[in-house]
Amino acid sequence: MFVIIYLIAYYGVFRNWNPKYRPEASSCLISLAHGTPAFFLAIIAIANQSQSQRGFASPNTELQNIVLDYSISYFTMDLIHYLVFNPNDVLFIGHHLATLFVFITCRYLVSHGAFAILILLGLAEVTSFCQNTWTLAGVRKNDVAAAGKLYEFLSPPFYAFYSVVRGIAGPAFVYKMGAFYLSGAADNVIPRWLVVSWLVVVVVAISVSILWVAYLWVDLFKQRSGKMEKKVR
Repeated sequence: MFVIIYLIAYYGVFRNWNPKYRPEASSCLISLAHGTPAFFLAIIAIANQSQSQRGFASPNTELQNIVLDYSISYFTMDLIHYLVFNPNDVLFIGHHLATLFVFITCRYLVSHGAFAILILLGLAEVTSFCQNTWTLAGVRKNDVAAAGKLYEFLSPPFYAFYSVVRGIAGPAFVYKMGAFYLSGAADNVIPRWLVVSWLVVVVVAISVSILWVAYLWVDLFKQRSGKMEKKVR
């Protein structure tokens, strides 16, 4: 499905775009096809799990496994995109490989822990629609006036939304998740080495996200300060 969407985007939706930007735009489109649906699917999959079985060490339900497969498919396709068009983007390639490691081991190796992983997925993808719209507008901001205006309009609220999710909600949940797993409460169903691996991947991903959005805030303030100085002159 994601291969088809990518090809439709590359050869259809964005066929008139500058060839330099078509791969990135196509990647954004498959991200849109994954992000928001994955957020709602994760919520449904968690909500459908019985209260008594819901927890960090609970076995995966069939629906939770389907959501994991959905995300594995997306990250595999987007990884192929980066390997083909941006092989030097080590950060994103590493991110996708690490994310696939977490999803695949949760789904196929231990078949436990999807409750925690899907909450993390929901936190990661709740900003997806706004982020991808902002990214697409940013790609064309210098070519299309409307795209430039949309990019400027979306930047502050997107940065704020992203900051709250990745800077507050994410770390708070990871702390709770880490306290449970490192206590040994799930050692009988999820090996400790795997739990530690998951936590390392998640903590690194959140840390990089916080650094990225901090850079965006600094850049935004510099741009706004520059505009103010020009007006004063």
